[in-house]
Amino acid sequence: MKFTTILAASVPALASAFAPSNPASRSASTLSMAGASIEFVKGLPEKVIPDIKLTRATDGSSGTATFNFDAPNVFDASTAAEGDITGMFLVDEEGEMSTNDVNARFVNGKPCSIESTIVMKSPEEWDRFMRFMEKYGEANGLGFTKA
Repeated sequence: MKFTTILAASVPALASAFAPSNPASRSASTLSMAGASIEFVKGLPEKVIPDIKLTRATDGSSGTATFNFDAPNVFDASTAAEGDITGMFLVDEEGEMSTNDVNARFVNGKPCSIESTIVMKSPEEWDRFMRFMEKYGEANGLGFTKA
């Protein structure tokens, strides 16, 4: 599935989402990490595909991406020995983008989801993020839709 990265500057607050084109594709068994990955523990790719919402300033000078992971594999007992969550890292062949804005949601004392936000403070950071998302989307069967 292909998505467009062209964004209209006349849109006051762009609310977009990267989401699986097929909800069944959220399972780890269909996930391919070739090209780009998201990690909470360095070296441990997250297998759960997040819902991602984007907003961008009308002048294109800044933007945010909010990631929501439902039952991420970083909470699995089998990954506990890999290390602690130190941030969210978006890794591809160009390098790494990261944020420390990572929040876990607990239900009955057990972690069930993670929300993380990346703030892009320039058009160059936005373009870099969109290049990462294009690679991540292609590797994981995601589509881009404008709200």
